[in-house]
Amino acid sequence: MTTRTATARYDGFGKEGKGHITTQSGVMTDQYYGFNTRFEDGKGTNPEELIAAAHAGCFTMALSFALARAGFSEGSLETKAAVKLEQDGEGGFTITRSDLTLNASVPGLSQGQFQALADGAHANCPVSKLLKAESNLDATLG
Repeated sequence: MTTRTATARYDGFGKEGKGHITTQSGVMTDQYYGFNTRFEDGKGTNPEELIAAAHAGCFTMALSFALARAGFSEGSLETKAAVKLEQDGEGGFTITRSDLTLNASVPGLSQGQFQALADGAHANCPVSKLLKAESNLDATLG
């Protein structure tokens, strides 16, 4: 149906190397990433942050469409994704989970219907399906 692309370039190696990411849309062009943005608090991005953005955006859009199909047209959704990177042995790392925290305001939506729609969106979001890491949803209607 659609294919989206991004390009990563890394000049130099290890901690001293410098990476840059560019997306097809141009919303990110030569965005810096490197050791200090991934494992420290350096200015720039990192793969886990980008996965978190993709998961939060995908899930929120999937829930928005589920709510529209259920007849709701007003409200707001805000989702935070927390992607965890952990060391998995001698020098290796694994993304072990992506946890979504949803805060929603949807007038007229019952708690039961809200939870069912949120769980369905979580299970069927294409990024949730892609991720092999554990993924949990904490949904709050308020």
